[in-house]
Amino acid sequence: MMMRHVRYYAVFILLVAAPGLNAQTENPYPPALYPDRVVMNVTEDPSTSIAVNWRTSTEVPEGYIEILPAVSNPALTKDAPRTKANTAQFELRGIRSSFHSAVVKSLTPNTLYMYRVGNGEHWSEWFHIRTAGKPGEKFSFIYMGDVQQGMRTFWPRMAREAWLKAPNARLIMYAGDIVNRGLNDHEWGELFYGGGFIHATIPGMPSPGNHEHADNEQGVNVITPLWRAQYNLPENGPKGLEETVYYTDIQGVRFISLNSQEIWFGNEKMQQQIDWLHKILSNNPNKWTIVTFHHPVHSVSARRDNKNLREKFQPIFEQYKVDMVLQGHDHAYARGMKNVPMPEGFKGTTASAYVVSMCGSKMYNNETHKWMDKVGTNVQLYQVITVDGDKIQYRCYTATGDVFDSFDLQKVKGKNNKMIEHK
Repeated sequence: MMMRHVRYYAVFILLVAAPGLNAQTENPYPPALYPDRVVMNVTEDPSTSIAVNWRTSTEVPEGYIEILPAVSNPALTKDAPRTKANTAQFELRGIRSSFHSAVVKSLTPNTLYMYRVGNGEHWSEWFHIRTAGKPGEKFSFIYMGDVQQGMRTFWPRMAREAWLKAPNARLIMYAGDIVNRGLNDHEWGELFYGGGFIHATIPGMPSPGNHEHADNEQGVNVITPLWRAQYNLPENGPKGLEETVYYTDIQGVRFISLNSQEIWFGNEKMQQQIDWLHKILSNNPNKWTIVTFHHPVHSVSARRDNKNLREKFQPIFEQYKVDMVLQGHDHAYARGMKNVPMPEGFKGTTASAYVVSMCGSKMYNNETHKWMDKVGTNVQLYQVITVDGDKIQYRCYTATGDVFDSFDLQKVKGKNNKMIEHK
């Protein structure tokens, strides 16, 4: 088992005035000697590697991760292999902290490991994590639309209910707007408080939304510096879009994250994603392909029209027969496949199942459009999706555990997937 940290990001300081939050002592989630915000992230190959991030106070200048195959005898952990993490001092709006980042490689597929992070006398609890299995092996993952609001109040029950439904999920996907203001540290504190140990035991696959972005002093819309400090995601995307545009391969599925905020602006970073997407889809050894991003190709609201996604990216999804497109942003629910309008130059019906969902407490009224096979509003939802050979089982649940939407996708050789809806 070889361990090393994946990157060496620079120390950076950002001082921005924050009304009502002028000193670290006023921060409701202050960093401390003990690790907090422990989060497991997907890697490019989660069957043989894991990535972990955590935070401490600046009194902790360095951090370590200890990991070994899970054992029942606590005494056997005393000689657990240890590696030093990459540590960066960070300041945002007067809140100073140390962020630690580590990657462990050369692990065994489909194996239960235990790990902890910390330094000296200050360590996290031991967490269990199971590495991904081999292509073709059955697995489940969790998909959540916008959290954004209710991170400490209404959303935690969603995370817990999803975990109870799929405790062995190989990843938990967030389709952007994970918090309401990406520069507000206390909102991230609410998110990590709300998710608790789940963040540390199910690898996260976050995709950024518009609320993780804000204009800097030069008036340029950029992602919050907390994104790369708190997450440690694959750096296999285009230059300048690292850890927001990336992919991971898990048990025969290529999962892809796009940065739809940059697509919405339609600048050179949109073209970078177009070129990159062609590259990784034209050379894709996996049976299934699932793409996630924030702004939907086909919106729930008539007031919203994400033209760049519809005109520039849907043709790519159709060309390479992407199986599922999982999105957020509209704070309502819609799912469609049978009547999704095809882009210019394409005939027949779509190859992709399109979903827009949300799991936080901020709700919009939905509008019914022809492309929608199922709609919903004013209801918190999460999805558990199971990949089993030539079939994907999609189950959408309410906060109280009721099935809200349910269908299967069946692979049909030489044809588009067959959707089997459950009433």
